[in-house]
Amino acid sequence: MDWAILIGAGVLEAVWATALGASRGLRRPLPTIVFVVAAVLSMWGLAVAMQTIPTGTAYAVWTATGASLTVLWAMLRGTEPATLVRVLLLLGIVACVVGLKAVA
Repeated sequence: MDWAILIGAGVLEAVWATALGASRGLRRPLPTIVFVVAAVLSMWGLAVAMQTIPTGTAYAVWTATGASLTVLWAMLRGTEPATLVRVLLLLGIVACVVGLKAVA
């Protein structure tokens, strides 16, 4: 269950990172509210998961999940280029996260 919470927290990291960018320096109310709520829930999920998952592993999985999804979302929206090299590098990050889970 803690792994599911951790992945959910990583998804929320992508949400808050995207909302933070959309808030234009916390000047737009709706993206700012989404940022604050998603950030709090993401941190809470990370904290819960870290009760049973080692800190280094949990943090690496949380960060990699959030970063990968943030970049993927930006590529899908067309705000960042989607090149073969970038996609392969994202797949490498995902492979590393799966590897951490496999050996944890």
